[in-house]
Amino acid sequence: MKDKLASFGRLLQIMDELRAGCPWDKEQTFESLRHLTIEETYELSDAILEKDTQEIKKELGDLMLHLVFYAKIASETQDFDIKDVIDSICDKLVIRHPHIYGDVKVNDQEEVKSNWEKIKLKEGKKSVLEGVPVSLPALLKAYRMQEKAGGVGFEWQKQEDVWEKVKEEMAELSAEVKQDAPTERLEDEFGDLLFALVNYARYIGVNPEDALERTNRKFRRRFQYIEDQAALKGKMLHDMDLDEMDGYWNEAKKHEH
Repeated sequence: MKDKLASFGRLLQIMDELRAGCPWDKEQTFESLRHLTIEETYELSDAILEKDTQEIKKELGDLMLHLVFYAKIASETQDFDIKDVIDSICDKLVIRHPHIYGDVKVNDQEEVKSNWEKIKLKEGKKSVLEGVPVSLPALLKAYRMQEKAGGVGFEWQKQEDVWEKVKEEMAELSAEVKQDAPTERLEDEFGDLLFALVNYARYIGVNPEDALERTNRKFRRRFQYIEDQAALKGKMLHDMDLDEMDGYWNEAKKHEH
């Protein structure tokens, strides 16, 4: 523990020195750091998907620097400091884990999540959905809203019922397409289908954001293989027919396996 505290203290000291002496660090604000923090978060996400533990370690360090940076800026205006930040999260964790720091009994993680949302409402939250950032990507936002609603009992009882809802939404979208419905109507039905699929993903233990990103990466690898093969043969993609490109696509799949 002493070694860990010493390392954290070193980071705080370096942050103080940078803020005092580095022209770039002196000029930073909450607003100027915001987009950089988002970028660092996505870099951490990439490292996690790649299962690269050394890169995860590096990206966690970058994010930790940002957390310390924000606290340092706030300390200069006497709004809060790093101690206040840490005390705040410690207090929240103790309050929201009464099964650890109190006499509440739970049987599984679902009860833990349910208690968490109930405690948040007692703390003054008007809605369990308040904790879902408006700026989250739509797919992840749908997942988190459903998860939070499920935490207070707004949930299908059977996995089969969720899949039936997916099929129902698919049929409704198909009907609108056949009727050549306006784009706004198609967007509504397509959104309903995506929302139902996200919900089904939760029931089978899949994070839809991670699943789609894995598929994005798979598509990129395979399509770039087609481009590479075309270049080796001195061809342009638009000079190849679909059958030829599909053949290279299948080759790429075999190489992956």
